[in-house]
Amino acid sequence: MHSSPEFQELRSKFRAFVFPMTIAFLLWYFLYVLLAVYATDFMGTKVFGNITWGLIIGLAQFVTTFLITFLYIRFANRVIDPRAAAIRHELEGEVA
Repeated sequence: MHSSPEFQELRSKFRAFVFPMTIAFLLWYFLYVLLAVYATDFMGTKVFGNITWGLIIGLAQFVTTFLITFLYIRFANRVIDPRAAAIRHELEGEVA
């Protein structure tokens, strides 16, 4: 089954979503770290009250994490799970 076209398509769809999303998030995260290290004046700039750009971008990291999780769940429910269920059904047959 591992070399079947259906499984290869499932892996391809999974990787087409996961790898770009992982790279994008890592770039976003490393940008935050680099700004924190090398652009301390910018990160310490107050936007309003005691809220700085560093705090806003840091909290945006959490928002991004939740957004990626939401997008992956939606993608998995629409694309991955139906294909995986079809492969499982083909392997196991009708389950009583």
